[in-house]
Amino acid sequence: MDAKDITFVILARNEAARIGRCLATLPPGAPVIVYDTGSEDDTPAQAAGFGARVVRGEWRGFVATRREALAAVATPWTFMLDADERLTDALRDELLALDPPASVDGYRVTRRNWFCGRWIRGAGWWPDRLLRLFRTSAATVSSTSGDGPWAVHETWSVPGRCCDLASPLEHDTYPTLASYRRKFAAYTDLEARAVRPSLTGLVASWVLVPVRFAWLWLWRRGILDGWRGAFLCAASAAYPAVVASKSRRRQVR
Repeated sequence: MDAKDITFVILARNEAARIGRCLATLPPGAPVIVYDTGSEDDTPAQAAGFGARVVRGEWRGFVATRREALAAVATPWTFMLDADERLTDALRDELLALDPPASVDGYRVTRRNWFCGRWIRGAGWWPDRLLRLFRTSAATVSSTSGDGPWAVHETWSVPGRCCDLASPLEHDTYPTLASYRRKFAAYTDLEARAVRPSLTGLVASWVLVPVRFAWLWLWRRGILDGWRGAFLCAASAAYPAVVASKSRRRQVR
């Protein structure tokens, strides 16, 4: 596949500390769109310095904003990235070697998610397989929590066949515990807005926390990641319960 046929799209806001590392891994000659949603640092200047086209827009939630960013793409193929992700050399070479048949509309890639300096192999974090490369005209994005500004955990889909890429994508997810806690708080706040408050659901979600922890810790092998695995299993197990609690709290205010 010719690099000129793939536009790499990156949503960014105040990503000056990471955007350069991401852009430096992209194939030479590939179009790049950095969709900036109101940076107050030099993210746009850094992106332009790497030859990226900077498109400025408002933040309308993950689903609506990604949809608007996709609308700016003019190439047959799109690769969606985040500013804290990087292509490995092997993945970049694999992309350029692709010769997609007409029946294939997309390719899934596995992410190596890093937490506090370590690649996490358990706790349901690996393999983290996501549709990221797709035919621009065929792709749609959605979330189980709707299209509003509260929608998170968005996913891409295409009508045709999807294939798996062999090489991974690096994801510097959370360099510190504080960065994880900030995102945990932000995402649970957003999801709580899309969840219908229910006392029964609240109680059930907390009752299931130890069951979810045991499943992630043992069956999904979080135990192999030491204290990082224990922390992530506990946080993931509590996540639905925290969302339910915040939703209930909003109702009673």
